[in-house]
Amino acid sequence: QVQLVESGGGLVQPGGSLRLSCAASGSIFRVHTMGWYRQSPGKERELVSTITSGGWISYADSVQGRFTISRDSAKNTVYLQMNSLKPEDTAVYYCSHRQLGSNYWGQGTQVTVSS
Repeated sequence: QVQLVESGGGLVQPGGSLRLSCAASGSIFRVHTMGWYRQSPGKERELVSTITSGGWISYADSVQGRFTISRDSAKNTVYLQMNSLKPEDTAVYYCSHRQLGSNYWGQGTQVTVSS
């Protein structure tokens, strides 16, 4: 089992920045993928960004160039730096951890972009 604890959401004005953090604990396998997904009311959960234990990174087209994913392997923590935020980025952001065919989710953190 893997437990994920997220932090860093909140309310920010358009054009502002936020940084999300996700700390993983438990039985973490050396080979894994961590990432961020988001879900807005009435919409399906969508991929935002992922990073593998080997360092491969991917981004959704909608956040490319504005969001940056990174990790601290020693702390089993992944970060999502979100810049130039737009109202359409408003959503609940979920951390994910995938290993050995299993997917684990955090509890979600609300990000609201509004003036």
